[in-house]
Amino acid sequence: MVKTLKSRTVVICGGGFTAGLISRQLTAQGIDVLVLERGGDHTGAAEARLPNQRDELRWDVHAGLVQDWSVETYSLRHASSEHALPVRRMEGFLPGEGMGGAANHWNGQTWRWAEYDPMLRTRLEARYGKRAIPPELTVQDWGVTYPELEPYHALWEKLFGISGKAGNIRGQIQPGGNPFEAPRQDEYPQPPLPPTEAGLIFSKAAESLGHKPFPMAAANSPNAYTNPDGMQLGQCQFCGHCERFICEANAKASPEVLLYPMLLKRPKFELRLHSHVTRIEYDRKAKRARGVRYVDLLSGEEYLQPADVVILASFTMSNTKHLLVSGIGKPYDPKTGSGVVGKNFCHQTMSGVNVHFRDRWINPFLASGASQTCIDEFNGDNFDHSGLGFFGGGYIYSNTTSGRPITKRLLPPGTPQWGSKWKQANADWYAHSFNIYVHGSWYPHRENYLDLDPTYQDAYGQPLVRMTFDIRENELRMSEYLTRKAAEIARASGATIVGTPSPRKGPYDARVYQTTHVTGGTVMGADPHTSVVSPHLQHWDAENLFVVGASVYPFNAGYNPTGPLGALSLRLGDDLVRYVQRPQML
Repeated sequence: MVKTLKSRTVVICGGGFTAGLISRQLTAQGIDVLVLERGGDHTGAAEARLPNQRDELRWDVHAGLVQDWSVETYSLRHASSEHALPVRRMEGFLPGEGMGGAANHWNGQTWRWAEYDPMLRTRLEARYGKRAIPPELTVQDWGVTYPELEPYHALWEKLFGISGKAGNIRGQIQPGGNPFEAPRQDEYPQPPLPPTEAGLIFSKAAESLGHKPFPMAAANSPNAYTNPDGMQLGQCQFCGHCERFICEANAKASPEVLLYPMLLKRPKFELRLHSHVTRIEYDRKAKRARGVRYVDLLSGEEYLQPADVVILASFTMSNTKHLLVSGIGKPYDPKTGSGVVGKNFCHQTMSGVNVHFRDRWINPFLASGASQTCIDEFNGDNFDHSGLGFFGGGYIYSNTTSGRPITKRLLPPGTPQWGSKWKQANADWYAHSFNIYVHGSWYPHRENYLDLDPTYQDAYGQPLVRMTFDIRENELRMSEYLTRKAAEIARASGATIVGTPSPRKGPYDARVYQTTHVTGGTVMGADPHTSVVSPHLQHWDAENLFVVGASVYPFNAGYNPTGPLGALSLRLGDDLVRYVQRPQML
């Protein structure tokens, strides 16, 4: 029997990064907020304390901080003509579990997207003509501009103590920064991390080819830092345990360090852990969300939580699933191109080439998650795509984040996979190798989408999210082009051995990690016929329902998605303050 609880002002589904930022804005104005999170509290647990925090097998290989795939997974097919099967061991991307979500185990690589990205379709049509964009490439504008988001970018970077070197301050290009950066009002809150040996080698090689290398902006704190809320970060120890780990030094900016300890002290905030949301209660006639249903995972009880405002702030897949299961919005149909829920599902296109130096000590274990050096000449529309046969791009960088012994072994081509020669190659090259990597975009394709699987269910009896998804021609061509650029830098580096370049190939394989940056499914835009939510992230079919997360991105750029998510979340928090005071379409 479902128990109905006392109504709340705002209920947020998902207790991660975006939920924390929205709650910060709302509770600062005395607005009642309840957050429902399916996982627990990692604070003080084994994953946050030495020596267990350094357990590479538990947290990296076995992905101990991510979604339990035995409870809920996704199914995959490469085309709508195929039968989808559940992914039993998902490695392609890693949704988080617990207070703070996936931002607990992120690397800290931080970007503002290009100034033109929120208006990408308008940009491409103006530069190349409307007929240049293939009909199957369903890129669209966000309905919001970068100047509208810039103040929120600045606030988020101060809250999370981001370190870096500005490349464009109020339109003036700054030496040492990214010359392609969207204009900022000020420098980063903290100076950049010191370069690694790999970064120094990469910089010299890139400069010899006429490129302009710069330090990646990072959420790994180079110094002790106190943010505007009085929350503190420690100094990064360059221990090489960022991605897939919680930082034991509290030096990696994350929600469980900077947001939730503060929020839990505010009288208008409540966090209910181990609360798995199953659906939104939707009044179709009134076009309103009445609340959410959830299961208390500790007691097994099911509850109905009424609310004046409902916010979906979960991972991309969960946001989409909640709308599909609850029947809110029209599901996307690839045959007709109609419908909106589930469309424009994207990932990220990664590739690279290894370099090996007999006489240079790389010491890969002395690194942080974002201690990289980059170039941005081949990202997005920073270069002319005329005649190339693709759109999009990515940044190229010296990818040294750790030297962990199980998963971080770079060996020259032709090395045996086992035995004494394999052991000798590890001894010879472990401290002498790194990867020059491409972090590439993924633009939406008409046949890449999410829906509900008609056959397979999760542990709660609900249909799995089904991915109809493959690497299409645009991304294959883009990856081939950018990997050649990475190989040019590799050859210019003076490496003793340059590995075999590895551009992305099809078909899409969910067993191979490609970043946790999956986007789309509940995309934003100014037209309700092509978007799920408005530019203010308000659902077109339910005035009091809002959606935030990477699921609202109409495409995936060549940058990590966290920066714009921070800006969109803080902006939504301010919008919701106004909405609670006077409910209306924003």
